[in-house]
Amino acid sequence: MKIVHVASEVFPYVKTGGLADAVASLAGAQAERGHEISVFVPGYRGVVDHPDASEAETLLRPKIEMGDIFMSGEIRRFQAREGVTVYLVCRDEFFDRRHPYGTGERDYEDNHHRFIFFCKGVVETMRLLRMNADAVHCHDWQTGLLPLLLRHAEQRHGDILAMRTVFTIHNLAFQGVFPMRSFYRTNLPDELMGIDGVEFYGQMSMMKAGILFSDRVTTVSPTYAQEIQTPEFGCGLEGVVATRADDLRGLLNGIDRTIWDPATDKLLPANYTADKLKGKWTCREELLRRQGFDPDFGGPIFGMVCRLTTQKGVDLVLANREFFKRENVRLVVLGRGEPELERGLRELAQAMPKRVALSARHDETMSHLVTAGSDFFLMPSRFEPCGLSQMYSQVYGTIPIVSRVGGLADTVVDFDEDPEHGTGIHVPVTAEGLLSGLERAVRLHRNVKKLVEVQLRGMRRDFGWGETVRALEALYADEE
Repeated sequence: MKIVHVASEVFPYVKTGGLADAVASLAGAQAERGHEISVFVPGYRGVVDHPDASEAETLLRPKIEMGDIFMSGEIRRFQAREGVTVYLVCRDEFFDRRHPYGTGERDYEDNHHRFIFFCKGVVETMRLLRMNADAVHCHDWQTGLLPLLLRHAEQRHGDILAMRTVFTIHNLAFQGVFPMRSFYRTNLPDELMGIDGVEFYGQMSMMKAGILFSDRVTTVSPTYAQEIQTPEFGCGLEGVVATRADDLRGLLNGIDRTIWDPATDKLLPANYTADKLKGKWTCREELLRRQGFDPDFGGPIFGMVCRLTTQKGVDLVLANREFFKRENVRLVVLGRGEPELERGLRELAQAMPKRVALSARHDETMSHLVTAGSDFFLMPSRFEPCGLSQMYSQVYGTIPIVSRVGGLADTVVDFDEDPEHGTGIHVPVTAEGLLSGLERAVRLHRNVKKLVEVQLRGMRRDFGWGETVRALEALYADEE
């Protein structure tokens, strides 16, 4: 099949979270199945400057209709890996910036124009190059308008650009909601401005557009597909999602074992397997050393790698400061996010420098080391569409402590509830619930035989893409 993926980020070229990893590893898994894969991504500064893109060829300089004016763009192409071609939609005014979506403090005010231009650039490139895709697979709100724009272009030009469109919701909480006055930039029919179109409480929602107007809708885990049809997790769009229930599938993300495998991971100081765990102790010692801790410390190490947000339950960790003060444990946190939470963790680390460490940055190498060198991995998320870190941690022999939501519920088995298959710890989404999980972890750590059994079960699990890739093939071919 000819499959076109469209996303606002893709690893290793631009990454702010799990979206980049998921798109890249899915594209690679599909290429390994013999499909012809194209991936469209905005031509951000960091992508254009990446070594892989140094010899990218310029294919087109299209004029993109944006309301009552035309804006010029540039389409570049390079080979990412065998079977995967990356296309960059470039316009310096929109994408030659340090960050993909905003400064961290606030989003860019022209994000609606930027991603309307991006989607239109994809459609125009597909039309001019006559790509004739079997499927166009769109990811999250930044690509939500693309199914509409693609079908509109087909009507205008009397052409077929793609047989099927699929829209994947990676996180319903981010919806691409903008003032309705920006709709004119789409050049779509005015009737789409209503409640049966893109309108959402008087504004335009790109997420809603993707849900309503793609041929099929998927989420990144089975549980999340059910959750988003409820008021608790639907973020105001539960009614919209429910209208597509017959076309909605929850397909679990996989992980890329060419990148996330402790046996071959080049970012680790030592490699290891379920049969030879010695390298994990080397990673543990190196993690302690880099954080300024005693490398011979033998107690439990809790690691956390995430955006520092309330969604990820960082506030629940802070609420348990007495636990980290009382118990002989270590806490290592890697990430940036909400200023108040970041400040709270920094103050905690300053108050307990021999027990708590914060690395307030995005660091791919460090994320691998925290995952490998910790004993337990904290993910007490309030919601988690899929989550990849809990899968990485199990493969690396680091026991996840997770809330029972979304993909966390689908991928982690509580070892007390299922002693023969358990690989982690489930906790309620409260400060008290997390405390119970932390205390269970301390008790487990004292039982070395049981600890190793749980670790090894996680390391031997298969979190590959096989089942999801086959399910997507059926969706693309309209066989399901």
